[in-house]
Amino acid sequence: MGNFFSIFRNLFGSREMRILILGLDGAGKTTILYKLQVGEVVMTIPTIGFNVEQVVYKNIKFQVWDLGGQTSIRPYWRCYYSNTDAVIYVVDSADKDRMGISKQELISMLEEEELKTALLLVLANKQDIEGALKPSEVAETLGLNNLRNRTYQICKTSAVKGEGLTEAMDWLVNALQNVK
Repeated sequence: MGNFFSIFRNLFGSREMRILILGLDGAGKTTILYKLQVGEVVMTIPTIGFNVEQVVYKNIKFQVWDLGGQTSIRPYWRCYYSNTDAVIYVVDSADKDRMGISKQELISMLEEEELKTALLLVLANKQDIEGALKPSEVAETLGLNNLRNRTYQICKTSAVKGEGLTEAMDWLVNALQNVK
């Protein structure tokens, strides 16, 4: 058993992986953060500023920064980009009216120099809502197929039901292992 943990220590070193959870307000970022951390849905209010929590997944420590997604807060996202290993970008798949804004924010963020090497995990959230766009439709709307030199994945999720989060985090852990 000790050898198993030393393998992860060698892969990742002793530092925590730094993860940002970003997306428009109401996408489900904070719900996802606390579902990952405590394993249950926690009643949340809109995030003004940020939440930072340690999440341990498959014996890997993540320092997860959940940044508010309101229009007035988004310009400050860039203050948190330094030393980021991965971005989890959460999209409300049922909010078709704001997909264009979500795409603009995503593209703008990905153009930042400090995030050039960060992995991208897009969560097509709220799949439990009738009429939600399918992950392939979300990917097309966001222009993910046009991304070059970026390791990314899109996963369908329902934060309130906890669906898809395990698969998403499994991808993230595997992708981080391949980068290191």
